[in-house]
Amino acid sequence: MLSPDPTTVLERVRAACLALAESDETISHGIPAFRVAGKMFAYFRHNHHGDDMTVVCVKTTGRDEQELLIEADPDLYSWPAYLGPSGWIALNLAPADTDWTHVAERLRTSWRLAAPKRLQVEV
Repeated sequence: MLSPDPTTVLERVRAACLALAESDETISHGIPAFRVAGKMFAYFRHNHHGDDMTVVCVKTTGRDEQELLIEADPDLYSWPAYLGPSGWIALNLAPADTDWTHVAERLRTSWRLAAPKRLQVEV
């Protein structure tokens, strides 16, 4: 599902990502991406290759976690094109009732998976 207001959704994702230590934003493959110490931890996608979805892609611990998340909540989680085989999951951000606290927690988890150990104590 596409968000009717992707700019506002991106701003919420951006605020959550940039609040994390040593995070910055870049453009990767034409889309907003967020990294910590040079490693990607989130990608914002809106209608990526015409998929009719507004999502943020985040890192997971791997295939088992991906499958568990998709099975537990297939309306929220999905397999992201290109990134899925590398352990990423997509969170649907289109619903008006998106749980932004949960999204922020998933972003923090993804950040932890990418961040160097010296930063791990800060979050």
